[in-house]
Amino acid sequence: MTYPKPDFAEAAPVAAPVTAQGASPPPATASAAKAGSAAPRVPGAADLARRAGAVAAAVLPPALTVLVILAVWQGVCGDSYDGLPSPSRIWLESKELIVDPFYDRGGVDKGLFWHVLTSLKRVAFGFSISAVVGVGLGVLIGANRWAHRGLDPIFQVLRTVPPLAWLPISLAAFHEANPSALFVIFVTSIWPIIINTAVGVRNIPEDYRNVARVLRLSPIEYFFKILLPATTPYIFTGLRIGVGMSWLAIVASEMLLGGVGVGFFIWDQYNASRISDIVVALAWVGLTGFALDRIVALAGRIVSRGNAAS
Repeated sequence: MTYPKPDFAEAAPVAAPVTAQGASPPPATASAAKAGSAAPRVPGAADLARRAGAVAAAVLPPALTVLVILAVWQGVCGDSYDGLPSPSRIWLESKELIVDPFYDRGGVDKGLFWHVLTSLKRVAFGFSISAVVGVGLGVLIGANRWAHRGLDPIFQVLRTVPPLAWLPISLAAFHEANPSALFVIFVTSIWPIIINTAVGVRNIPEDYRNVARVLRLSPIEYFFKILLPATTPYIFTGLRIGVGMSWLAIVASEMLLGGVGVGFFIWDQYNASRISDIVVALAWVGLTGFALDRIVALAGRIVSRGNAAS
């Protein structure tokens, strides 16, 4: 049986797409395409203007608000008011304290930098202990039902006690000023850490727990691979609240304990009737507390890879 011989006809060439002017565009070479894709992107004027606008939107509103407050303050108090000094009067009376916060003449005659630094050392020590103990107790309360039933009511009662109410108890227990101040910091800042950590442990998704059961993770592996990453945003929320409360507690306790510290400085200037120096010290206290909050928030974003509550 014979088959017919196939006949192959030559195909007609495909015409290139015609542009609006009627001419076919030249084919792009691979080298040209590669060179175009590898060209670095230079930020243009629009990008620079957008970035400058973002910076201005973040800086200008608080700066203008501060200027308005100072102007109203100056207008209300003036230079002849005997109560709260005006900004211009504060500058005249406390210029040395503002310009040179690093002087040290011995004893308690130091600049505000050294008083704040002493208070920060106490806060760092007391807050570190409260962070470790608070996270541990929070994990225990959140993971164990019986621990939650037994300890949570006690913690809810103790957390409502004002910081200064613990000071007589700490003085009676330690008989020294510095350990008493550390105890006040510890007992004041530990409660938000415990509560937020416990809430984070209880809110771990059930799917995570099921994965841990399927993989048969040990308690230590479950803690580091499941529990800790899932509760990190809650933990750092408690740490941010705790560091603010610890800074509040140390300033209040130093007013009564004496020695070097920003709280003692404020009380000492009040006894000397130097209200302008007190206003300057309060500005230092507020800025330092804001910096502590930002530092803890930054650490939370780094540890939790951006998932911590802002």
